[in-house]
Parts: sequence; structure tokens; C-alpha cells
Amino acid sequence: MFNIIGRRSQLFALSGILILVCIVALAVFGLKPGIEFSSGSLLNIRFEQNVDIGELKAELSNIGYSSAIVQSTNSGNFEIRTMNLTDNAKDDLKQSLTNRFGALTEEGFTNIKPTVSLQTVRTVIIAVILAALGSVLYITFAFRRMPQPVRYGICSITAMAFDVFMAIGLFAILARFFNWEINLMFITGLLAVIGYSTNDKIVLFDRIREHVRLTGGDFAALVNRSVVETLTRSLITSVSTLFAVFALMLFVGSSIMNFLVVLLIGIVAGTYSSIMIAAPLLVVWHNGEWYRFLPWLKRPTGS
Repeated sequence: MFNIIGRRSQLFALSGILILVCIVALAVFGLKPGIEFSSGSLLNIRFEQNVDIGELKAELSNIGYSSAIVQSTNSGNFEIRTMNLTDNAKDDLKQSLTNRFGALTEEGFTNIKPTVSLQTVRTVIIAVILAALGSVLYITFAFRRMPQPVRYGICSITAMAFDVFMAIGLFAILARFFNWEINLMFITGLLAVIGYSTNDKIVLFDRIREHVRLTGGDFAALVNRSVVETLTRSLITSVSTLFAVFALMLFVGSSIMNFLVVLLIGIVAGTYSSIMIAAPLLVVWHNGEWYRFLPWLKRPTGS
């Protein structure tokens, strides 16, 4: 049997290196906010002829508005949200679209103030925090019959934070080299990652609970056995989900690409963190081994 838990020191070291890389990427490159999180302009237009939204997005990209968000309304209009447009820039944009699609009518135009964008950021942060806390409370409740059930919740959210942090850190690298922006699809992806990560941890913790109840014995050995027994299931689930994500990348296109990339990162990170972080951390807490990883803590007498 693979002794994964026995190598918890090396696993924590590897995880620490990955987190350090993300911290450096965020500090050096930072994140590039999309127009949902920054001020911009909202242009509402109506074409006299039928226009496909995909063709409209492609044309906007061709004339320099690749980050524009395009939505169709129930009345047949198109709402184009993009960077702040001056009067001249707006006229040039309308003229370019007229040349490509024919006559159009401007139904409305507004500038989005920075205060609105800040409110969006606050709402997003609250949503992510509530989703994470809800997951922790659910896991704690689900394992309430186990000794110290709160440990399962805290170990889960620690591993979940790793998953989210990896996605954010890698997006900082993508922002630097590929000019990728974070948008609401990115946030949707983070929320999906939290849900996926929670499910992955529950499967592993449930197997640990089963072995603790039925067999007992050395806790580290039981956790390692549980990790090995669920490893194949976790890998099969992750790989099959990745196939679906890759298919969406190929056939859906750029409209939800941020969501798909975050989900891809989250699936890989979630599988890793369940095995390499959540389970070893649970053993460290159970055995009181914090002094091995936090040097400022004193080793218990007699240990």
C-alpha cells in the first residue's frame, strides 16, 4: 500500500512551494479586472436587420473590443459593455458596426461609475466567503458523530482555500502573458470549484469515518488506507470531468472560457488538495504534530 500520509512533511513542503509561486505571481503580476469590476460604458443598439450575436462579438474583437460583453435583450436589442467610451470612440464604434451589419439605432448609452464596480466586487467577495463557510458548516454537521467534527470542516476549508488560491495565482500568470481578465465567469468558476472541492473532501472523509467506526487502530494508518481506497475513484471522476471541460472549450468557445479554465484548475487542485492537504492535515491535528511544521510551537513533553 502506498504510504501517502507517511510523507506528509514532503507533501506540505510541495504545497507550500505552490502557494509561494502563486503569492509571487499575484505580487508581481496582479490580476487584470474585467469590465464587470471596473468602470465602463454600456451601449444599447438595435440593428435594422437580423444580426447573429456570435458575429457581433467577432466583429467587436476585430476592431479592438475583444473584452466587450455582448448580451441580447428580449426586445431584440444588443447591450454592449466595454471600456469607457468617449463620444468620438462611441461614434467610431457605431460606424464600424454599421459598415459591417448595416444601419443601427442607438437605444441608450450610460457610463458605469467606479462605485457600482466596487459594489460588485464586495458582493462577489461576500458570495465566495458565504459559499466557503456554508461548505464548512455542512461538513462539520455531516461528521457531527465523529470525535472533533469541526476538524473535518477546518481541514476541508484549508484545502479549499488552496484550490481557490491556485486558480487566482494561475490567473495572475495568464493575465501577464496572455492578457486574460477576471470577470463574472471567473467568479462563477470559483464557486463551482468550491462545490466540487467540498464533494471531493466528503467522499474521502466518509471513507475515513467508515474505517474509524468499523476497524479502529492507528489513525494515520486508517487515513492512509482511506486515501488509497478512494484514489482511483477520485482520479476517474476528475479525468471524466476534465473531458467534459475540454469538450466545452472546443465547442462553446470564448464566451465561458474563464469559467472553464478556472474549473479545470480547480478540478486538478481539488483532487490534489484532498489527498495531499486535507487528509494529512487531519492526521497532524489528531496526533498533535503541529510542532513538526510550526517551529515556534514547543514539542509536548514526553513526545
